[in-house]
Amino acid sequence: MATSTKRAKAGRRAGRPSGDDLDLRARLLDAAIAQFARVGIGATPLRAIASEAEVTPAMLHYYFGDKPRLVQALVEERLLPALAPLRVQLEQAGSDPRVLIEIFVRGIGEVVARHPWLPPLWVREVLCDGGALREVLFAQAIPGVPQLLARRFAAAQADGRLNADLDPRLLVVSLVGLTLFPAAGAPIWRRAFGAEGLGPEAMLKHTLALLDGGVSAAGSGETA
Repeated sequence: MATSTKRAKAGRRAGRPSGDDLDLRARLLDAAIAQFARVGIGATPLRAIASEAEVTPAMLHYYFGDKPRLVQALVEERLLPALAPLRVQLEQAGSDPRVLIEIFVRGIGEVVARHPWLPPLWVREVLCDGGALREVLFAQAIPGVPQLLARRFAAAQADGRLNADLDPRLLVVSLVGLTLFPAAGAPIWRRAFGAEGLGPEAMLKHTLALLDGGVSAAGSGETA
């Protein structure tokens, strides 16, 4: 055991993995995504990630080579797998707008619960101009999903199953705004309202209730 420990320590000093650290690559990715979510991809040097993971910068170079390849690994091994199940559920769902909305809202809630780094990373690297993941979002993460939802909402609207005053495209935007934005801003609004105990289930219930009244076809198009 002592010999094994010495070898592991020696390996870390040399920037090389040891047999005792089979999950080290995953730990390095976790450290990278934590740093990226806090300060942004562009503002994070490899040495900060190494410090977060308590390894040498040489270890990062050994596993990933350079920062662009580290970011690509993060996309392929963290971001895309996090979003893939929701994409499949939406593609397999029918055109009932309430079902689609519930799948989306619940799905985003589950993704955020499992991957709390997603909302802040989305704000920094997708919404902000120059974000490193904006093109990744369109090309790899959700290609065609917003359009798919909008088409199904439009079909439901044409059949009289969706509020005629809604724009199907903006309904998709609203779904994103009512799920990812509250998650990203949770530290602020929880502090403002003293609502530390307001958890995911309460948010889910609130969002579904809010949307259910708005999407109903009954009474749409009427004026006071």
